Amino acid sequence: MTPTTSRRTVDLALLAVALAWGSSYLAAKESVTTDTVFAFLTIRFGIAAAGLAVVMAPRLRGLTRPELAWGSAFGAILGVVLILETFGVTRTSAANAGLIISLTIVVTPLLDRRAGAARLPATFYYSAVVAVAGVGLLTQNGGFAAPSLGDLLMLLAAVVRSVHVIVISRVSADRPLDPGRVTLVQFASALGCFAILSATTGPGVVQVAVQMTAHSWLLALHLALSCTVFAFAVQMWAARRTSPARVSVLLGTEPLWAAAIGVSVAGDAVTVVGMAGAALILAGTYLARVVEGRSSLAPTSP
Repeated sequence: MTPTTSRRTVDLALLAVALAWGSSYLAAKESVTTDTVFAFLTIRFGIAAAGLAVVMAPRLRGLTRPELAWGSAFGAILGVVLILETFGVTRTSAANAGLIISLTIVVTPLLDRRAGAARLPATFYYSAVVAVAGVGLLTQNGGFAAPSLGDLLMLLAAVVRSVHVIVISRVSADRPLDPGRVTLVQFASALGCFAILSATTGPGVVQVAVQMTAHSWLLALHLALSCTVFAFAVQMWAARRTSPARVSVLLGTEPLWAAAIGVSVAGDAVTVVGMAGAALILAGTYLARVVEGRSSLAPTSP
């Protein structure tokens, strides 16, 4: 395989992950209601954990206590992220959900200011203001009114997702943790949280599973296998074949796919205000990604 072909293959694989993630908001919206969130998440992550366990089977014997402990902690935070996202997407459009959650790109560097780290340039803060202004316009897509509960939940999910990224980054930097085993423990930990909540609130897993249509099961498999197991495997594979910056840019197309799928497939409303908001979010988050990437490469002050 030529270097050009190899690079194209990696790029296409990463774009496939971004497309899968972008489609996840509509898939969840069509599969879940507010009273079945916990049961559906239990089904989704039960499938995902089983699928990843098959992929990781040869390496599971090496599971260490720190990987088990930290993976469980990461899974608890991941559980909060998924609960907020799933409840949020039931109360807003798929396009809005995908665009608003992309604010994680802006929020993460703002929260992750370590001692000795390079200062974020003013351009980053300008891009953050642009992105937040875009969210403000996007939430007024149907006319000027208070943001919907779904929009607010997606904003909160973006913040908690940033915390999740930062905690994993800081813990992994100081400890020799296997990312595959830790991810599997994360899934299992989140699955445990969802199973407990589904057993104590709303309809149970068995009841929801029996009532699910063939279409809902296909969407659940897509969310579990394509958006979770496949995405994880591709990221692990691509990380050894391309630069982190390229991975970040290609996966950063997720909100574009979410908006395109929401509008073209689900018929999400398109207004001038909403389009302006979407454009500002995409411009702000892309600029923030570029500026933060350059800043992280700059030498730190003595």
